[in-house]
Amino acid sequence: MIAGVVAVVLLLAIAAYACAGGTDYGAGFWDLTAGGAERGKRPRWLIDHAMAPVWEVNNVWLVFVLVIMWTGFPVFFEQVFTTMWLPLALAAVGIVLRGAGFALRKPTRRLAGRRLYGAVFAVSSLLTPFFLGAAVGGVASGRVTATTQASTDAWANPTSLLFGLLAIAATALLGAVFLAADARRFAAPDLDGYFRRRALGALAVVAALAVITLVVTHGDAPHVWHGLTHGVGLVFVVVAALGTLATAWLLTRPSAAWSRVTAVGVVASAVIAWGMAQRPYLVPTSLTVAEGAGAHTTLRWLAFVTLVAVVLIVPAVVFLYWLDTHGELEGLTDADLQRTGAGDED
Repeated sequence: MIAGVVAVVLLLAIAAYACAGGTDYGAGFWDLTAGGAERGKRPRWLIDHAMAPVWEVNNVWLVFVLVIMWTGFPVFFEQVFTTMWLPLALAAVGIVLRGAGFALRKPTRRLAGRRLYGAVFAVSSLLTPFFLGAAVGGVASGRVTATTQASTDAWANPTSLLFGLLAIAATALLGAVFLAADARRFAAPDLDGYFRRRALGALAVVAALAVITLVVTHGDAPHVWHGLTHGVGLVFVVVAALGTLATAWLLTRPSAAWSRVTAVGVVASAVIAWGMAQRPYLVPTSLTVAEGAGAHTTLRWLAFVTLVAVVLIVPAVVFLYWLDTHGELEGLTDADLQRTGAGDED
């Protein structure tokens, strides 16, 4: 029973990282596709302005996922990181380079340096979700087992490749929707329309890839396909489909209010649908939740610590997001600093 509860918490943490971290990766995707220095100046200005206050905190969810996997499901952790060490290592390198590129681009004065760091940030934002998605696809297709050797086939198979592409498309969707909302907040109607069009395009790609993935899993990951077309998994697939239609409709409305909520609902529902489709397995069909779980005492303490973390951290993170979306975390401008200096002299 407790192993099942911890598994649900793990799935919710993965969904949280897919949505929160995915939004940042999506911003990097649009940074990559914004064009040259002059053409992409305005979109990149908005990306820098929107991401700066909160981009670091989104990795909290990734740390949470790793801690739960390692502590709560050590057998599963060992199998995943042994079989998928290459894509996961590449994803980890991408996370580090992405953060470094974003942090160093803005203060760099020389154009060549800004272009270099910007390219590192943007390309890493594309490759990291792909490799993470590919690793998830390897798990979903049952290729992560105790006897599986670390090979390209474990993560370069049809399901893995489609999961990787779907991860990129989903992050692009989230990034465009949130950037369009930020453009409205910063009174930049040109960028609002710019990112709305890209959000609609990304939404269409997500829908198309989701259908293709569902077809491919029928032969390549039959257990997951059955779970996605029956029971609780099907319920979340339907929720994701309805969220897709709602997001498309909202993006065509003048205010586009609630489009962020529905877009997050699409991605979160898709992740939860995958997790529910795998029941009762961590790795279909070789490792169940019970078989991959740690000692009962360890799970009990992990559940307690998780509860404490949820009570302490989740409200703080939600409050941070609220402050950011309401413009309370804007950096000081030169004019602000000059006014502050004048006030000190008085």
